Amino acid sequence: MDLKDLRDKIDAIDDELVQLFVKRMEISAKVADYKKANGLPIYVPAREREILQDVAEKAGPEMANYTRVLYSMLFELSRSYQKKRNTQATPLYQNITHSIESTDKLFPQAPMVACQGVEGAYSQIACEKMFKAPFIMYFKNFEGVFNAIDQGLCQYGILPIENSTAGSVKKVYDLMISHNFSIVRTFRMKIDHNLIAKHGAKLSDIKEIYSHEQAINQCSAFLSTLNGVKIIPVENTAVAAKMVADSGRTDVAAISSRYCEELYDLDCLADSVQDKGNNRTRFICISKNLEIYPGSDKTSIMMVLSHKPGALYKVLARMYVLGINVIKLESRPIADRDFEFMFYFDLETSIYSEEFVQLMCELDDICEEFKYLGSYTEVV
Repeated sequence: MDLKDLRDKIDAIDDELVQLFVKRMEISAKVADYKKANGLPIYVPAREREILQDVAEKAGPEMANYTRVLYSMLFELSRSYQKKRNTQATPLYQNITHSIESTDKLFPQAPMVACQGVEGAYSQIACEKMFKAPFIMYFKNFEGVFNAIDQGLCQYGILPIENSTAGSVKKVYDLMISHNFSIVRTFRMKIDHNLIAKHGAKLSDIKEIYSHEQAINQCSAFLSTLNGVKIIPVENTAVAAKMVADSGRTDVAAISSRYCEELYDLDCLADSVQDKGNNRTRFICISKNLEIYPGSDKTSIMMVLSHKPGALYKVLARMYVLGINVIKLESRPIADRDFEFMFYFDLETSIYSEEFVQLMCELDDICEEFKYLGSYTEVV
């Protein structure tokens, strides 16, 4: 047989498969109705294990694993369909709906905002890009920003969450586990790092360089060319610039922004010293209250999964079934819990879509703990 004949046979088999799949889903719907009427759970793991074992044996050694994968996906499709038929609005979805209806249509113009660092910090620059005329309170560390939101000192907080060169800001992710908040907006900002020092300083004379650890990582190639220079991490790039300005020394420098060069009256010894020209940092804007503004098309969630093979696969399979794009997946260990992780997801889905509604009503059933962090738009 030639290729066309083989493809014709596959097409004929596919026709049969589609008809059988539709019949299976129709019977699955009747199973869902029976379970609902009799108060039975949709997910019965023992039943699924029994079927997987049976079909693997029927398929034979060569096709056993492929068959398990196929039927695992069929189970996800079936459970999703059954859940959709039985779904009632959960308290979470009711809360989301209320927030959509009650949140002001215009993003706030002049709120009180918490930022980490001092005047000139990149968080401050991001804050002023998000808000028209914010009132800014500065805090020494990221935890101070979270606490300011918890205690109601500020309406919003600005935090860096990831960088295109250095990756995730792990300290922020760790703090997200232990604080209650909502993400209301994100901002992706181009970062240009400059080596700045006091007037009269020369690059060849520099003995110490201060900066935040993320900025140091983003400029590793440049720093590797400086022999004998001590690199000192500090709380913030703006703090680094202020330390240099207050030091009275011409043998120290900071990796910081052009804004800080002007703010602290310093000279630029080398500009754009980051490893990549397209160096961008993503900032989140957090609030104590759930606020969902019009046009929100991204959602962030956190969840704890059972420490079993396939636990993450089941979550990703459910999102795949619903056609929801995962644009970020991060895992962080949970303190005081051996080998347990919090998984952080960024999802691309409109809050008005049927798939978003269904996912928000299903996630509690496929993970041990689930936390909705908010839906928002991202500005650049």
